[in-house]
Amino acid sequence: MSFGEPEGYDGDARPRPLLRRGAPQAAAAAVCLVLGLGLISGAVTGSWLVGGSGEEGSPTTFAAAGSLWHSVPVDQLFPPTVQGRGAGPGGADRTWTRIAVAPDSGCKDAFDPLLRKALAPVGCERLLRATYTDATESYVTTVGLLFTTADAPGMTALANRFRRERLDRRSDLMPLPYAAKGTLAAGFGARQRASWTVSVLTEAPVVVYAVSGWADGRTVDDPQPAGDALEADATTAAAQAGLGNEAQGLADRVERDFRRNVRSASEQPS
Repeated sequence: MSFGEPEGYDGDARPRPLLRRGAPQAAAAAVCLVLGLGLISGAVTGSWLVGGSGEEGSPTTFAAAGSLWHSVPVDQLFPPTVQGRGAGPGGADRTWTRIAVAPDSGCKDAFDPLLRKALAPVGCERLLRATYTDATESYVTTVGLLFTTADAPGMTALANRFRRERLDRRSDLMPLPYAAKGTLAAGFGARQRASWTVSVLTEAPVVVYAVSGWADGRTVDDPQPAGDALEADATTAAAQAGLGNEAQGLADRVERDFRRNVRSASEQPS
């Protein structure tokens, strides 16, 4: 998954001359050591926010993440409008507007059987979903946050399995969309799925996913995972239309907002 640059790193954090020429080398080494430790500490502090560590978070952060489904307003998890700067084909900007929010629920009938089986080891605490459309109302994308009952080792084991077996690339493991009646997504069903992404977090008991398709309800014979659809030489209809960008871009930004909410929750005084 791709995220913005870590916050809090600027010119003031880079080494700069602090001693006059001729200062002992030992003193210069000490300064470099202090600066290096400061940068490492900052990186560890910010790793949850930007999602680049790939390591388990602290128990406090993990617990805070698992409780967000009932403690954070839906507009913070799924904002009414999501800005996707550079998220479209060729680095074009994207704007997504939320057109439907599914009632929070369990996972029964929310996934195809094989994906439900693949996710079973981590359990299902709650499933939150919302569907968006792009500014031209040409595409629809459902993004979901599956809150699991697993501990950190359980999430790591599932993430490793998805990576090792490339489960996120299998078309028989695509997430289902949320087709809300009376919206542009009313005809967004299983046969309309064009591109998708699934991300198993290890710092939180959460699986983030997104699935995209055309707003006119056309069926898709050759769906393609977002990672493949984003390749420069991808020639499927989904890739050419930018539906991989729709799924990946929206999932990335919802995940980034989720991480910010977790950081805020974990910093609240007990």
